[in-house]
Amino acid sequence: MATASIEEKPVMIVGVDQSDHSMYALEWTLDQFFASYASNPPFRLCVVHAKPSPTSAVCLAGPGAAEVLPYVETDLKMIAAGVIQRAKQICLSKSVTDAKFEVVEGDPRLVMCDAVDKHVASVLVVGSHGYGAIKRAVLGSVSDYCSHHAHCTVMIVKKPKTKG
Repeated sequence: MATASIEEKPVMIVGVDQSDHSMYALEWTLDQFFASYASNPPFRLCVVHAKPSPTSAVCLAGPGAAEVLPYVETDLKMIAAGVIQRAKQICLSKSVTDAKFEVVEGDPRLVMCDAVDKHVASVLVVGSHGYGAIKRAVLGSVSDYCSHHAHCTVMIVKKPKTKG
């Protein structure tokens, strides 16, 4: 049986942010779909982080707003770099060395669905923050949105609650 070339493998996208929930989802995905296939995993992995725009992060208007935005942009870039660095370290710790990493500015819900379309992904993996109905209604749920709008299978990974 011939092995499929890297171009023929389906794409799996994992959405990450600063939360332990999304990093847990990445670790879980690597353990389930990549670790036991060290030399020939069944998917090409693309890790995507949605970086908020400075204006959406600040929600400022009026005098002084323009002066603040460059500082906010710098902070958001540093946060994004930290998120990607953490994701790369997790991948390396699981011996996954050929993952692709992307930072895309925008609403995480739209960024993830756009990434699915861009990469013609077969699976999108997102972590669940475990918000209740009220928080989910106010903040919006990336996993809920993606489960209804992404043009692929969506896997929502919940981090187990710790006892204590």
